[in-house]
Amino acid sequence: MSHAFRIALLTALFCVVSVSCEANDTASRTMVTPPEEGRAMPRDVMERIYEQVKTPYKYGVVLSGQGGAAVDCPSVFRQGDRWYMMYIRFDGKGYETLLAESEDLLHWKPLGKILQFRNGTWDANQSAGFIALQDPTWGGSYKPDTCDGKYWLSYVGGALEGYETDPLSIGMAWTDDPTRPAAWNRLEEPVLSPSQPDVREFENVTLYKSNIIHDKAETLGYPYVMFYNGKRPDRECIGMAVSRDMRNWLRFGREPVIDNGKGISGDPQIVRMGDVWVMHYFGAFWQPKAFDTFACSYDLARWTKWDGPHLIEPSESWDQTYAHKPWVIKHGDIVYHFYCAVGDRGRVIALATSSPLDRRD
Repeated sequence: MSHAFRIALLTALFCVVSVSCEANDTASRTMVTPPEEGRAMPRDVMERIYEQVKTPYKYGVVLSGQGGAAVDCPSVFRQGDRWYMMYIRFDGKGYETLLAESEDLLHWKPLGKILQFRNGTWDANQSAGFIALQDPTWGGSYKPDTCDGKYWLSYVGGALEGYETDPLSIGMAWTDDPTRPAAWNRLEEPVLSPSQPDVREFENVTLYKSNIIHDKAETLGYPYVMFYNGKRPDRECIGMAVSRDMRNWLRFGREPVIDNGKGISGDPQIVRMGDVWVMHYFGAFWQPKAFDTFACSYDLARWTKWDGPHLIEPSESWDQTYAHKPWVIKHGDIVYHFYCAVGDRGRVIALATSSPLDRRD
């Protein structure tokens, strides 16, 4: 028996929900059990949240792909005196991740790629990235935090060409400057994948977009909490994972935290409003077309779904097919709801707000 094998065996025997377990060591993966009880979310609190986050005024398209390429999945953060948007581009081959900047959240200047195609890797043809560890405070700084002195993003990765071709996994990348339009440093292997032995039923085909928050209170016993949607053969649901170091992730609970029984529930974004956590996410095909809605929680583990009016739904020529995939922030007195719009201008990124804004291109 080799020395390396003995070390691996001892780790598997003695590691119980430990961050020293490597994410890709199949012998040592452990699932975290959620708390047994949680506080119920009163209806009046849900209604109060809705009144604070609703965005009935559609400003219009704020970012389109060059050369007719589709763009998707905005994630917006602030660094210094500027706003930045990570977004993904699909040109027929697969996903790449780009960066844009803005001074006013309305006018966006593309800067360049931060994740792009490469050869011979597990993520050769798919790398759709989203900012991690952003300040989740509603009306807060929206600046990304660091872990181990690094800025992080999570991304959907895969080797096969095409539009979201299965299987897809979740990878991690880091940089020392999230505002620079240059390649981020990627971990060599995915941190979560549908091929791992602890994969849950709702994610056994593909893993999609993730949002990672830094919960400094460690409500669930871990500082870093990831929400992501996974696909099973008949629908997509939202589940959770936790970590102490952003590199090694443990699945949290056996069941999804958001499941609408059919269609898609996906692309979660987490914000903190007082003592309430709010998850923005999109729904599709369990009600007509695709739209944005939300859920609320006191403990990050148990979520109450909003069943009232959608936050965004198709209504204009540019989003007449789909209005979905939210990224919602409050700056000053205005709520900005960025979303992916599909309509007569292709797949673009659009904006809705809580107050009417003049359009001055």
